[in-house]
Amino acid sequence: MGLREEKKAATRAALSDIATGLFAERGFDAVTVAEVAAAARVSVNTAFNYFPTKEDLFFDRQDAVVDRLAAAVRTGGIEGVRDAFLAELRRDEPTLALSDRATRFWAVVDGSPALQARLRHIGELAEQALAEALVDDPMPRITAAVLAGVDRALHDEIRRRTLAGEPPADIRSAVGDLTERAYDRVLDGLRTR
Repeated sequence: MGLREEKKAATRAALSDIATGLFAERGFDAVTVAEVAAAARVSVNTAFNYFPTKEDLFFDRQDAVVDRLAAAVRTGGIEGVRDAFLAELRRDEPTLALSDRATRFWAVVDGSPALQARLRHIGELAEQALAEALVDDPMPRITAAVLAGVDRALHDEIRRRTLAGEPPADIRSAVGDLTERAYDRVLDGLRTR
């Protein structure tokens, strides 16, 4: 990465980090992009160059989230979705929100209808990308809906357990077992069509 790209990456990371701190402290709806830009010492236009919407500041990894199921299928077929989720659990993938700090993340989401709507939209985009990746499947939209539904349920289980105050290691173990059982059941059904 050249100096210019490094500077851009640093500016993007700074904007995201500052925004995350402000959103956690005051709530998503109470913070403006102008406040984030001022705290990061950049112009509002610069902030919008990096993040076209305020929701993009909060969900700064949404592109990776949208593509993760499709990427898993492209590299490992429908079984790749299960394998990728288990690998994410093992390596503590940040987008699983499986940490002590995740409680605040979910509180910010729960406090904002705009973020709840964006989260649903990200899920819809991920399911669409997954359907497009299922090139050899005779029913790609149905298969994508089933696989995305299991993935969504597993994420919801992480969220529920995190908000209940369970330790991350316990959540990881329980959700890992649940992942194996859920995908065994679903993948068997998808293979027999």
